[in-house]
Parts: sequence; C-alpha cells; structure tokens
Amino acid sequence: MILTLTLNPSLDRTIAIGALDRGAVIRAAAAHLDPGGKGVNVSRALLANAVASRAVVPFGGDEGRQLVRLLAAEGLDMVTVPVAGPTRSNVTLAEPDGTITKINEPGTALSPGELDTIAEAVLAAAHEADWVVASGSLPPEVPADVYAGLCRRFAEAGILVAVDTSGPALACALGAAPALVKPNVEELAAATGMPIRCLGDVVEAAGKLRAAGARTVLASLGADGAVLVEESGIWYGEAPVTEPRSSVGAGDAMLAGFLAAGGHGPDALAQGLTWGAAAVRLPGSRMPGPADIDPAGVAVGPPDPVRLLTSTPPAPAPLP
Repeated sequence: MILTLTLNPSLDRTIAIGALDRGAVIRAAAAHLDPGGKGVNVSRALLANAVASRAVVPFGGDEGRQLVRLLAAEGLDMVTVPVAGPTRSNVTLAEPDGTITKINEPGTALSPGELDTIAEAVLAAAHEADWVVASGSLPPEVPADVYAGLCRRFAEAGILVAVDTSGPALACALGAAPALVKPNVEELAAATGMPIRCLGDVVEAAGKLRAAGARTVLASLGADGAVLVEESGIWYGEAPVTEPRSSVGAGDAMLAGFLAAGGHGPDALAQGLTWGAAAVRLPGSRMPGPADIDPAGVAVGPPDPVRLLTSTPPAPAPLP
C-alpha cells in the first residue's frame, strides 16, 4: 500500500481557452473542477489503476468540504483531518497548443497543533504502507523541516519515503536520507545551483542530490522525459505525446506509476513515463486509468550526456 500526504491540497479548476490575451474578456471553451495537490494526485492515479493507496488530507472551509466530497465520489481511501483555515483553490488556463498558465493560491497556515494532529494521522495510517509519499508545497508558516522529520520517523519503522517538494523543504528532506526524491528540472537546478542544459547536467545534478542524502533521484523533465539515478544504475526515458492537453498532475501520475512498478529500475521508469504521458493527453488534472495508458513509444536506455533539453530553466541563484 502507498500512503500519501498532501499538506497543501487544493481545488483545481482548469479552464480551456483559445488564447491567453491579457486585459481582454476571454470566453472559456470548457472547464473542469478536480481535487488537487501532489499527494492527492498520486493517490488518484493509483486508485484509477487499482493499486492500493490511502491519502491523508487536511481540509478546511467550504472549499475543503467540496474537496473531500469530490475525493469521496471517486472512491478514494482517505484519512481526513479538519483544520481551521480554508483549503486553497488553484486555476489553470489551458490553450489548444498545450501551453499551461497556472495561478496557485498559497494556502492557509497550519498551527503547531494541527501539524501534530496531521503527523499522528500519517503515522497511524502508515503501519500498512510500503511507501509514504510526502509531496507538494508547504502552506505558509509551516516549518521547512516538516518532511525531514517524517522521513526520520518512517525510516525507523522501515518504511520507504518518497519526497516531491521544492526549495528549503527539499533541502531539509535531503538531510533525512529519503529513499526517493522527484524534482522537476527547475527544482533540480534550484536545489543544486547548477544550470541544467543537457542530460549530462541532469545526471550530475542528481548525483549531487544523492551525495546530499537521497538514495534515488527521479528527475522529471517535462516533454524531455525523465532521468533515474540510483545505486544500481542511471537510465533515461522518454514518452512523446503528439497532442498534449494538460500537463497538470503529469509528474504526479509519473511518480505513481513508478512506485506502482516497484520504485526502482528501468521497468519502473518506463511505467512511470507511460502513466505521465497518459495524464498529459487528458484534460485538467484527470488521472489516467488502464484505458488511457499506452506503452507504445516509450523508450528507456542510457542517457546521452550531450543531448540538449528542449526547454531549460532560468539560471539558478547562487547557493548561500
């Protein structure tokens, strides 16, 4: 069973538009409202593919109650934790060529008491888990070491922890030796202070994260695929999508597929890429099920270090 924790879940509204024209009145072609948050999406993808999962979800206000209703309607196994502040809402504008513009609210601060209650809920639910996925941004005022603390507690119980976050929360988590981290290319650049222009840069940066404490690094590169760096080897994979509809949640679907296939090695990377590509072909933040997943076209092998990325993040600020 795979347990997920999302400290900053959301209601995700995706609006399809013809083009983003600042200052104009834009008529929407369609809209989707989905439950959101990185860990929530991982659990939704696992549920869609009949893989046992449970989600720990703090919720508050009318938005939080609607989030819980949507998840219940999907049949998600979850542990809900009421909190005082309202759950955030995010908006995604999707253009026909696959361009995505996201507007994410920061979320509401969690009190120390609420954090303790959430942590106890995670620990109580984790005794059946093979993996715990701690993912997503932190709400305002939440200590950056919250994921690191969970990593240490689960490691003592022999439970593998995957961390998918960014900034100081990722830096703190590395020191707690998580079994897996899943940065995207921007997060990889920010965490290492390296410019990421080619696959060789990705491998070098992933090596730095491993040296800092992570046992395995699964680096998602968007349309460029993904790189897996672990003790037993280094692999690169890609899964081209000819007609992308929405990249929202694609990285979460990739992580879900990777963990569902065992969480290590080239076969798991291939399944992760297959699930991620399937999510890109769907609208909004829908998670793919078996009917959406097509392994054709997925290729995994050793990375070509000089291969350039088609999209590179801005140069990171110097590390302190």
